[in-house]
Amino acid sequence: MATATLPAPAPRRLHDPLARVALARMRRHPGRLVASGLAVVIAVAFVVATLTLTASSRAAVLAAVGAPYVHSDLVVQTPGYDPETGEERTIVPAAVPALGALTGVAQVVADRSTYVQARGEDAAGDSWTRVDALTPAGPLRAERVSAGRLPEAPDEVAVSDRVGVGIGTTMVVTSYPPVDPTGTTGTTGTDGTDGTTPPDPEPVRTPVRVVGLLDLAGDPSAGVSGRLVALPEVLGPWGAAAPTQLRIALVPGADPGAVRAEVADLVRADPDARVLTGTAAAEEAAAGYSGSAAELGTVLLAFAAISVLVAGLVIANTFAVLIAQRTRELALLRAVGANRSQVARGVLVEALVCGVLASLVGIAAGVGLSAVVSGVLAGIDSPIPLGGLVVPGSAVLAGILVGTGVTLVSALVPARSATRIAPLAALRPALVPLGARPNRVRAVLGWLVFVPSTGLMLVCAGSGRFLEAVAAGAVSFLGFLLLAQSLVPWVVGRLGRWVAPLGGVPGRLAAGNAVRNPRRTAATATALLIGVTLTTAMVVGAQSTRTTAAAGLAAAYPTDVVVSASEDVPPAAREQLAGLDGVAALTPVTVLDLPDGTRLLGLDPAGAAAVVRSQDRSPLPTAGEVVVGGEEAAGRGLSDGTTLSTTDAAGSALSTGLRIRLAPDSHLGMTATTADVAALAGREGLPAPASQLWIRLADDLSPAEESRVVEAITRTTTDLLPSSDVAGVVTERTALDQLVKTMLLIVTGLLAVAVLIALIGVGNTLALSVIERRQESGLLRALGLTRRQLRSTLAWEAALVAGVAGLLGAALGTGYGLAGTQAVLGQAGDVVVDVPWLQVLAVVVVSGLAGALASVLPARHAARTPPVAAIAD
Repeated sequence: MATATLPAPAPRRLHDPLARVALARMRRHPGRLVASGLAVVIAVAFVVATLTLTASSRAAVLAAVGAPYVHSDLVVQTPGYDPETGEERTIVPAAVPALGALTGVAQVVADRSTYVQARGEDAAGDSWTRVDALTPAGPLRAERVSAGRLPEAPDEVAVSDRVGVGIGTTMVVTSYPPVDPTGTTGTTGTDGTDGTTPPDPEPVRTPVRVVGLLDLAGDPSAGVSGRLVALPEVLGPWGAAAPTQLRIALVPGADPGAVRAEVADLVRADPDARVLTGTAAAEEAAAGYSGSAAELGTVLLAFAAISVLVAGLVIANTFAVLIAQRTRELALLRAVGANRSQVARGVLVEALVCGVLASLVGIAAGVGLSAVVSGVLAGIDSPIPLGGLVVPGSAVLAGILVGTGVTLVSALVPARSATRIAPLAALRPALVPLGARPNRVRAVLGWLVFVPSTGLMLVCAGSGRFLEAVAAGAVSFLGFLLLAQSLVPWVVGRLGRWVAPLGGVPGRLAAGNAVRNPRRTAATATALLIGVTLTTAMVVGAQSTRTTAAAGLAAAYPTDVVVSASEDVPPAAREQLAGLDGVAALTPVTVLDLPDGTRLLGLDPAGAAAVVRSQDRSPLPTAGEVVVGGEEAAGRGLSDGTTLSTTDAAGSALSTGLRIRLAPDSHLGMTATTADVAALAGREGLPAPASQLWIRLADDLSPAEESRVVEAITRTTTDLLPSSDVAGVVTERTALDQLVKTMLLIVTGLLAVAVLIALIGVGNTLALSVIERRQESGLLRALGLTRRQLRSTLAWEAALVAGVAGLLGAALGTGYGLAGTQAVLGQAGDVVVDVPWLQVLAVVVVSGLAGALASVLPARHAARTPPVAAIAD
């Protein structure tokens, strides 16, 4: 009768109890999953912050750039540029009155703009400034001022903060009116009409008074150049062309569809004109400005994916070691009736709870991080504008799915391993390490993937196929990760033989412990290996890119600074520029534009020799010859030793009498001596002004001092030659260095997240291995190993594994970085290989020290456990 009262078979009743056991185990030992949870928190926070900042930036750009379209019901645009003139397409102004007469139209505004040179009372020179026409009063006016008022008279303007002047300041606006097509120069023309060409208009200087400061908060173009707003009637004399778009406001109650059809009929004569809604025009304008933000968001998501991958490795490693530690516990559950699926579900329940909780914390952390970044960027001149924080639902959903999904997927293999534990394992006196032998099948598969994909990556990089090289590189790295389980322990063992004597007894114990469980060693190193590889690849790629670009700049520019004017540079300006501190030499260059479009530069060989740095690649001309670069010679079909021929104003063949000398690496253009250029210009009656100055700076200047000298040259030039331009290798190199440094700083910060997660995995693995080797540590202590020696043993072991990960990652990263640089820059010319060995060595050293640092807490816990208690456990 007793058997009739027995409960149902255990497998049917232990499903819920096993779930409760898993939850109870988490409550009792929460610290065991802290590392996995922290890895998920960081990865999810990265993803959520990226999506939130991208959405916030897009919303801010839409609000700022789309402000002119907020009250626009319809917008007429002619997008693009005229292929003949290169100017932006315009709308015929005659369409404005016709549109304004349509039924249902309240206001029509023609947007016009131009560029002028503006100078304040205390400014040293003119600066190019954009001028927009003030929208007439009505529903379409979108201009706002933060102080003062909008202009009401032709001599009044409102300015942006970028102009740098205050209310009440008198400015001088230098404008260039449109060319008068009826004017003549008195010379034979080439336009095929009346034999005359319109004269270049004389600049007109107009004093204006600043009456207001424009409110351009959040506008991404506000910091690019200065902005002025003036009455529409003054923009025509200042050089504004026809309007580029029309904005239309409808009266309340008007049918937008019917009015839009009538507007489309009126502008149908222009095949390029299109009629948009105000909302569509705002979104299109915002898309053009938020392109950089969207690209940055894509880059951030790529690094977020890397962090998620590293987090997955950490989680899988954590659960694998936890399963190894719980062998007796899981075997006992099997012994009392739990089946394999119930044990697996218990592990997955634990992973699910950990993933959900960590995802929620990660979402909160990501939103908080976005708020901090938004607040910081709101107070500085940032190219990515941010206003109010926008948290899209997709960011929250992505955070939950990524965190929970990665945790569950990472726990699948450990859960499967848990089902293989036999019930009798509960009776064994010691734990059996998980994965004591490397997987030979995985090693063979790794070699089969790594070798061909690496070769394909090198071939694609050599031919400049970037996308194919990236894809092959990703497969190559995947193959190496498959090799890591056998390769990393092998390298650790070889390196341990050299390092062990340095650490004495702790060093020799650490070297033995590091190779005793190859799978655990490989899992510990793999996460860190990913971070170090990517960091090294970016460092090497950035340095090689900088060096290659610097070599290209040195070849492209004849000297440090080039001043180009539209007229002959007077001797007084040359003397003033030559007398500036930091200027070592200066030489004028004459410019002759031949009728067929050929531009010939005239150099004084003695003066040019003092300023041209790369004379080995860009030789200077001698009397009777013209030096031509290889690319230009190939484009014109010129050959070495022949005579340069051109055409005169009538189109007849003309021999210059100058012998061609090819210089394959020269980027100076076509150069001859000043005397030869002057003679050719006089023979053909063409002007050859000395409108360029080549300037060489002192050799002992630092980058900061070079920048200050270039600023002084720019100020002096704009003061003496308002329509001039200052360029050169120094200014370009400074901008390039700043760009590369900023990019490297951002990427390093992003990769630091992945490395941080990897270090969490190293610390977690060590902590769990300390628990797993509790009896071993107790026995060593009983045999005489001191607490300090035990801590040193674990530190040496962590540093050894992390150091190997650093060495392998640095080697891989260097190769991938050079291959990436070749793929990106190979088609543009020769790539200069430049490996910053000190920085790469610093990455390796830091990875080893970080691994040792990650062992502090586990080692402290192991040292505090009494030997008797450890042996008895």
